[in-house]
Amino acid sequence: MRPRAVLIGAPGSGKSTIGVALAEALGVPFRDTDADIVEVAGKPVGEIFVDDGEARFRELERAAVRAALDEHAGVLALGGGAPLAPETQEALAGHRVVYLEVSLEEAVKRVGLASARPLLVFNPRSQLRKLMAERLPVYERLAEITAVTTGRTEEEVVAELVAALEGRP
Repeated sequence: MRPRAVLIGAPGSGKSTIGVALAEALGVPFRDTDADIVEVAGKPVGEIFVDDGEARFRELERAAVRAALDEHAGVLALGGGAPLAPETQEALAGHRVVYLEVSLEEAVKRVGLASARPLLVFNPRSQLRKLMAERLPVYERLAEITAVTTGRTEEEVVAELVAALEGRP
């Protein structure tokens, strides 16, 4: 069993929104590794960061990604930082990895300046700019398919991805 598509991208790129719509269009289930982590930990991601630290969160994240890649046959969304782990990069080999590209301006609009995301608590715009810059080379290297989400409707992006995943122009 393998995911039909594994979505990666920065916070605000649309992984959850596009992921749910893409799964529906393909007639498969959607799964988000951040939700898996919350279920295992029994608390929100922000609380994991505060109570247990980022290292513990990343440990839970690597385990969640491994399990989801082995168990899930639908559309899978990974947390924005998940692809940075070398183990995750290795595990993604041979999977249909889709990078959802978003501009900084659009990501800030979607995430909001009062973000509850732990890595964006202080100065979200600056933090998001930094995260996007350091993660971009990894996203681009891992991606088999790239879809720009900035300035596009959910329907446009999903139609493009369905065509790409089904091998249509």
